Parts: sequence; C-alpha cells; structure tokens
Amino acid sequence: MKTTLALLIFLGFLLPSCTSNTPVEKYQPPILTPFDNVAPVSEADLSGAQLANAYCIGCHLFPKPELLDKKTWEDYILNRMGHYYGIYETADIRKGIIEGGRAGQFVERANLFPKQPSLDTAIFNKIRAYYLVEAPEALPQAPQPSIKMGLKNFNVVLPSYRANNPMTSLVKIVAPNKIYVSDVGTSSLSILDGQFKVQRNAPTREGVSWIYETSDVSLALVMGTFNPTDMNIGYLMTLPQNRGGDARILVSDLQRPVHFDVGDLDGDGNDDFVICEYGKHTGSLSWWQQDNSGTYRRKILRNKPGATKAYIRDLNNDGKLDIIALFGQGEEGVFIYHNQGNGNFIEEKVLAFPPSYGSSYFELVDFDGNGLLDILYTAGDNADYDPILKRYHGIRLFANDGSNHFSETLFYPLNGAYKAIAHDFDADGDLDIAAISFFPDYEDSPQESFVYLENKGDIQFEASTFAESASGRWIAMDLGDVDGDGDMDLMLGSMIFGTDFTDYFDKWAKNGVPYLILENTAK
Repeated sequence: MKTTLALLIFLGFLLPSCTSNTPVEKYQPPILTPFDNVAPVSEADLSGAQLANAYCIGCHLFPKPELLDKKTWEDYILNRMGHYYGIYETADIRKGIIEGGRAGQFVERANLFPKQPSLDTAIFNKIRAYYLVEAPEALPQAPQPSIKMGLKNFNVVLPSYRANNPMTSLVKIVAPNKIYVSDVGTSSLSILDGQFKVQRNAPTREGVSWIYETSDVSLALVMGTFNPTDMNIGYLMTLPQNRGGDARILVSDLQRPVHFDVGDLDGDGNDDFVICEYGKHTGSLSWWQQDNSGTYRRKILRNKPGATKAYIRDLNNDGKLDIIALFGQGEEGVFIYHNQGNGNFIEEKVLAFPPSYGSSYFELVDFDGNGLLDILYTAGDNADYDPILKRYHGIRLFANDGSNHFSETLFYPLNGAYKAIAHDFDADGDLDIAAISFFPDYEDSPQESFVYLENKGDIQFEASTFAESASGRWIAMDLGDVDGDGDMDLMLGSMIFGTDFTDYFDKWAKNGVPYLILENTAK
C-alpha cells in the first residue's frame, strides 16, 4: 500500500524576518540615480515608501503595510525589524534576543544582530513612520465560505481514552493497523493499532517530527527540542523494526529538524538525505551525502532558517534527482535545486510569498491529471505575535506549466491553514482536499479546524466538516489505509499549545482528544 507522507510544522515564535548570513558592513548611504541624465538623489530626499522599498526587499518579498494592522506593526514587527539593523529600544534588548551557550554562538557567527547600528536611525525612523501611517487600524476580512456540518463518506473514530494537555507532534499511518504517534509533552514515540491500542512505546528526546518507513528500514527525525532554539541537538536515527533491534544515530547536530526525504542524489547507488532544519534565527536546508562506509556528510543548499518541507524528485525527467523545498520564514517561498550531476545543484526560486504569510505546508500532486506535478500549498502559521485573522491565509493550488514554473489556479480562504492533502476520497475520479487549521477563527468559525473540500469540477469545491472538528487543536494530519479496506483514511493529531487562548483551551486541557481517525467509507 502506498501512503502519503504528512508534515508537522513547528511554531517559530519569531518574526519571519531578514536572516542574511553575510556580514553587516558599516552603513554607507547609497547614491541613487533613478533615471539617466538626472542628478543623484540623496537618501534624505527619499520618502518612507521609497526607503522601505529599497531596504525591505533585501531579504524577502516586499511587505506591504496593508498586510498587517497598525498595532501589530507597532508592537511587534517594526522593533524586530530594527534589531536586524542593530537598532534596539534599550541597551539590554540584544542580550535577551540571543541565547546563551552554543546556540547563541551560531547567531553571533551569522552576525544577524549587529552590536552597532548598520542603518542610520533617521532612515529607519522614516521607514517606521511610513508603515504606521499606511497600515490599516484593522485588517479587512473577506466573507468566508460556508462550511456544511456533516461529512459524507467518513466516520469519526475517537479513542476510548483522553489526555490532559495532549501535545501530539506527529501522526503517521505506515500500514493497516500500524500508526506512529509522537507526543512532545511526554517525549514519547508510540506505535498504535487501528483501535488506538499501544503496541510499542519508546522514549525520545522531545518530539519526533517525521517518520520514513519501507519494508527494509524505519527512520525517525527527532527535533531535539520543541521550543524555538538555535541549539543543534536534533538527529536522524534508525528505528528497530522488531523488539530488541538496533537503533543508531545516522545524522546528528541538527537545528530543530522538521522534515527529510530520501534518494540517491549523486547517482552512486547510496541513498542520501535532504533534511529541513527549521531552526530559529539560524537553520538550513542541506543534503547529506552517504559514502560507501555509511557515513553522511552535510552539503548545504540554503543556509537560512525556515526550511519546512522538501521532496526529492526528478522534476525535469533528465534521470537526475532534483530537490524542491518550502521555506516558511523570512524569505518565504518554494525553491527548486536543479541537479547538475556530480553532487552540484543550482537554486531557482519558483514561488515567493510575503513574510507575513506564514507558509506552513506544501505537497506535489498532479491535480489536473496532465502528468505534471502541481503544488498544493497552505499559509496559516500565526504564532509570531498575537494571532490576527488574515484574509490571505488559506489553501492555494499552483499549476505547473510544463517547465516547473507555477501559477495560482485556486485560493480557498482558511484562517490559520496548516496542512492540506489532495486525494480522491470519494472515488469519483477527481481530487478532493482535506485541510486542518491550527489558528482558525475560534470566535466565529471554529469549524475551520478541519475542512473537507469535495471537488465539484472546474476548480469548484463544496466545504464540509464534522461535529467534533473543534474537539482538538489539529497540528498533524496523515493519509493512509488504517483499516485495510483499500481506501484512504485520515488521522488528526492535537497539540494544545499557542498564544491565542480561548475558551476551548479549558476543554482541551483536561481529558482532551489527543487524536482521532476519519474512517473513509467510500468502499
């Protein structure tokens, strides 16, 4: 049985921001000449809008003032923006930003927070004033699509037991009657059967973020710590497939790794890894080359934090495996690493998103059946400041034009969208979408926690959910045949954690639902 891998995105708890690893040089006002035969323009003569456009595109897509409300800009974003230019509100702010020990050394080495200003404070204040004048008092909200109550072709299966403050970080269906579940609160990894009975249980160092299993090997990616950090204590390990089997660490010293994929990237017959180290202020996307002795060596592809998910695929059918990855922090977007042979790759950015989007997940799927891999993407991470509803959060589908360039063909608004899976759940010949939200509108639309979009043709969907959709805070979701009946079921995992405290927290904290199964009844 072929299963689809699921992704857990771990909350960054910092502003998606400028994270350049190049040294910050002493500030030198540039000479700007916008037109030929026109005298150079001094920075002092430029407006706040012109300065923002000049300085705020160096590390990510230009953040328009209307993307956030005035309070969020003033209370959170602008101060943090200044930190990357060495501009601090008080003398001790910098010390509080950077961790102690080895984690702080990584940040200091990257020179992310200069000790002295690298930008004239007058220029920065002009940029700041521009955002505070132009930002709206409140973000306008678009009408949300209606969501019907009741799921066709699904039964909701709940465990007989409950948990206090469940902190499920991973659910992974690897075979009928075999489910991996990781909980960061108890630092455990369990194997359950289809009736939620624990078959095996093992301690781990905090949460497991990804499982890869074939008939020959079982691998687990351990984050090392759930809390945001630059510490490099994550690792990739083998799991014993039988009791008493061997478990060993293959790759160590990882910065909050959240996903990996496996493939022979250099054509030498050995499987290599691509590992996403989300990190905090620092992190990276790297491929790990395996030699004939079984040793892995890091080859950095992108030395920035926010690596969220990566696939190894031959994207241009040239016989060499390429890499396509999503970054959900700072320079948010989708990047392709074209395999040039001999272990060399060329980076191409194929999609770019503003840093307020909170890119949370993507998967490759031939949605329109033309033989090309399209991109199904969600934006909805809302943990960098007090969560606010954003009309641009939701599910997007980007169609492949045949040369691995992508254009948006679908936007379905979903507050706090965290993951979407495409599959023909109702067996009618087209692809439907199942999605979870970690930051739904709990006040007016808690049913956004889970949405099933039934494909009605011509990129039109009918949305529905189930009565217990707000019984957990769903951060994990996976697709697989739990009961072995030949159709694909869904499993959701709940993590009771966040900054947007609501009345639901009291319900979840005591005797909360840690996970549930949506059993497909289409067959």
